[in-house]
Amino acid sequence: MLKVVIDTNVLVSALLKPDSVPDIILSLVLSGEIILCLSEPIATEYEEVLKRERFRKLNRKKVKALLSRLKSQAQWVKPKTGLEVNLVDPEDSKFLECAMEAGSDFLITGNVKHFPKKHKDRRVISPAQFLSNIVKAFNS
Repeated sequence: MLKVVIDTNVLVSALLKPDSVPDIILSLVLSGEIILCLSEPIATEYEEVLKRERFRKLNRKKVKALLSRLKSQAQWVKPKTGLEVNLVDPEDSKFLECAMEAGSDFLITGNVKHFPKKHKDRRVISPAQFLSNIVKAFNS
């Protein structure tokens, strides 16, 4: 089964845009078709970002329930820090660190330009690229 790390921007897009590619990916996680890999720093970022004023239109109870479900289904890891990679935003290192420690297949992000395309067999991929890879895999 595929294991993924999902950047916060993908989670936010899924919540703001029903039936979007990020929403489909979130549905795959919730249905157990793919495994979400999480670390405490990522879970904390998810919560902090979704509490921001600009996302107040989201149903707080549904967001809380979703985060709880994601946490309970996730494969939790405690990543080692200090990857030897220079990222545009050093705060993004938590996603790559989690992907490395979990042995995930993909890091899915809307900001692919902020990451290397690949880091030690961990592919960094956009939501659309990820979905395209899934479709290709099922059709072959």
